[in-house]
Amino acid sequence: RRREQVMSSIRNAVKRKTHKERAQPASRKRFGLLEKHKDYVLRARDHNLKKKRLQALQEKAAFRNPDEFYFKMQNMGTKGGVHTNVGGESLDMETALLLKSQDLNYIEMKKRVDERKIERLEASLHAIGAAEAGGRMNQHTLFF
Repeated sequence: RRREQVMSSIRNAVKRKTHKERAQPASRKRFGLLEKHKDYVLRARDHNLKKKRLQALQEKAAFRNPDEFYFKMQNMGTKGGVHTNVGGESLDMETALLLKSQDLNYIEMKKRVDERKIERLEASLHAIGAAEAGGRMNQHTLFF
């Protein structure tokens, strides 16, 4: 048994002839480089990966829910098979000015409402004004 181990290590140490793959024959030079086996393996793997990917996409499309809805779908579309944002056109100048004037009117109206509210609150605080005027505190009667 020991002898077999020694022989195997010697066998591994011996230089072996490297087998080279053949070149493209001169008569077929016009077809380019000869595809070697390792090139074929890479090409086949790539092809099969692409085939699996396409099959998965076809399956996904076949099982998709036609009732599925997302709000982003409203502004999206396809141009040449590529998804693009087609919604959200900008407003024309007249519409923009109208919206700005409406916003300004709303702000002014809110300001008037708040001013009226302040006046009403100040009117209800008349007792505080009498105390600040320096009058005698014990003559003013408050009923709660």
